Amino acid sequence: MPGSTSETTAARKGPLEPDGLPLYDLAVLGAGPAGLAGAVTAAELGLSVALLDSAGRPGGQFYRHPAPAMRAARPQALHHDWPTFTDLRDRLAASDATRLFGHHVWTVTREAEDHWTVHAVTGEDGTGEEGTGDEGTGDENCTEGRNGEHGTGCAPGEEQRPMTVRSRALLLATGSYERHLPFPGWTLPGVVGAGGAQAMLKSGLALPGRRVVVAGSGPLLLAVAASLTAAGAEVPELIEASGYLRYARHPAVLATQPHKLAEAALHGASLLRHKVRVRTRHAVTEAHGTDRVEAVTVSRLDRDWRPVPGTGRRIACDALAVGHGLIPQTDLATTLGCMTRRTADGTHALALSPLQETSLRGLWAAGETSGIGGAQKAIREGELAALTITARLTGRRPAPLSHLRALRRRRDRMNAFADVMATAHAPGPGWTRWLSDDTDVCRCEEVTAGRIREAVTDYGAQDARTVKLLTRAGMGWCQGRTCAWSTTCLTNSPPSPTPTPTSTPPDRRPLATPVQLGALAALPEQPLPETPPSETSPPSD
Repeated sequence: MPGSTSETTAARKGPLEPDGLPLYDLAVLGAGPAGLAGAVTAAELGLSVALLDSAGRPGGQFYRHPAPAMRAARPQALHHDWPTFTDLRDRLAASDATRLFGHHVWTVTREAEDHWTVHAVTGEDGTGEEGTGDEGTGDENCTEGRNGEHGTGCAPGEEQRPMTVRSRALLLATGSYERHLPFPGWTLPGVVGAGGAQAMLKSGLALPGRRVVVAGSGPLLLAVAASLTAAGAEVPELIEASGYLRYARHPAVLATQPHKLAEAALHGASLLRHKVRVRTRHAVTEAHGTDRVEAVTVSRLDRDWRPVPGTGRRIACDALAVGHGLIPQTDLATTLGCMTRRTADGTHALALSPLQETSLRGLWAAGETSGIGGAQKAIREGELAALTITARLTGRRPAPLSHLRALRRRRDRMNAFADVMATAHAPGPGWTRWLSDDTDVCRCEEVTAGRIREAVTDYGAQDARTVKLLTRAGMGWCQGRTCAWSTTCLTNSPPSPTPTPTSTPPDRRPLATPVQLGALAALPEQPLPETPPSETSPPSD
């Protein structure tokens, strides 16, 4: 991308507002692959950019890496495309973009069509100071979320400081979180998310155990198992609830993604070398242990994911890494009223125009907020969004039309592959047969499957929101990120054996992350603008 011109360099932080705050051209929320690509592309095209992320360093979940204090000799060893990240990181360091790490964004408001305000909180002891993020500020002071997700606030007792960023345009690149399907024993110590196990390894160089069963559904399992074995763990089996034959039904789509096939072959060769047995059409239906998981029961599944009676067998282990794909994180956008779309695997992603704009003018999204598809797809979407935003704000074409068309074609091909992947690994409707009535579904509030079923059958609850009011499922610290999908399945299931989530859009939450009352009290006295109503028309060019 071309560098900025001299006349735009002097206005990197934009003009000052009446209250003394700068008005940036663009605020980017999330410093993963999509956010990094969007921020560096926009900055190199001359826009004033503010990049915010809750972590202490850039990279997001995909490019997690150890803090410099750990002195890791080869951080690239656990990443198959580390040069892509280092290129983005170096471009960010060379740019004039304002880097705000350790900043937890809790809401976004729109003052006018071309004026956005981002509200965030930071920690009291230096967390969230502007910088390159290479110093490691943030991770040491704010807690990590369950299963390795980014923390949702600072540690208990730590004072939060409110801050705001104002911009003419907004790019959401907030990523995703793991989908968890509960089963008896899943709350035992030693049971972690598949992505969480990988995050522990990437950022902390730590293993969840020495003998780790990897289970769930989706291509992430291959990468997790390969990483664990490379780090010295024993992975006796990889348990995949779906299969891989569905990919073969779409040869034309597969032909456009040779790098995906090469990546799968690389992971497969690693598993073969370490003698990891891969079992498809099986699932972990129970974990056993007292103080920690000691074994798991693996059962064969029918085509609807119902356990086949009599097929259960035990595998001894001291850890279980389990996950069933990812769910787009759309909280900030849906609170503003952005339209969503139903994905092939039953989740909801943001509905975007061909140029990455949401249904709200001036608000763009990139990466897994618009659908799960991997880092390369996220990078292409971030770059495309930045080019579109630059054209909108400057009135000039930032790149040749041929480049824009090529970006769109590559993104569309990746989206087609993402749809195939989502269809292949979508949870079957019979998975709720794993659940006994005393199985916790909402871990935060300790709400069992039996209580949810009772709310539906005895009290007439017909949707997840009513179940939430009757049982408190989803009212805990994670605000339903862990249990909402499962609760919806159970709500729609009685007594049918084929429960599936409805197409009800995600709930709107005024706070996307927990905020201390003191931080809210420190806000300016004038009331925040009202959230605009939902858009009724689909996004367009």
